[in-house]
Amino acid sequence: MIPSPPIRAAVVVASDRCARGDAVDASGPAVADVLRNRLHAIVVETRCLPDDRADLSAAFRELAHPDRGIDLVASTGGTGLAPRDVVPEAARDVIEREHEGLMDLARLRCLERTPLAFLSRGVAGTVGSTLIVTLPGSPRGAVEMLEAVADVLPHAVEMLRGERNPVADRGRHGA
Repeated sequence: MIPSPPIRAAVVVASDRCARGDAVDASGPAVADVLRNRLHAIVVETRCLPDDRADLSAAFRELAHPDRGIDLVASTGGTGLAPRDVVPEAARDVIEREHEGLMDLARLRCLERTPLAFLSRGVAGTVGSTLIVTLPGSPRGAVEMLEAVADVLPHAVEMLRGERNPVADRGRHGA
């Protein structure tokens, strides 16, 4: 079997304070480290944007454009209950097929550590062959949620790339 090429990923940080330069972001680099070290991904771009729905939607749309060749966009921040937490809405503006189960799995797997995982309104879904996953803004929360689904992300990317036949794989992987 020919090995799949590495996952090409982008990280989007939603933070008014970091976008203004009033704070140094720690969650974006933490997520990028997990992508590189756990998934052996190539992080091709990182962006820090204010908590603005239109700006975030535009970034998701641009990063998911087929010409970019990005398999996975992981965002951090903006998934909570604060009035400016608009990342789930921005992602849904762009997502063609939502995948509720992926973030449900992340929240369930994080429950043992903290029930606060269920305060995250994070969503996941696809735009063409790009998977978008929205994570909490704290470095710990973002890393824990990403690690909670890291074992299934390579298979998801392979399916989106058309490298896996879900019917043929069903017997081996239960997909």
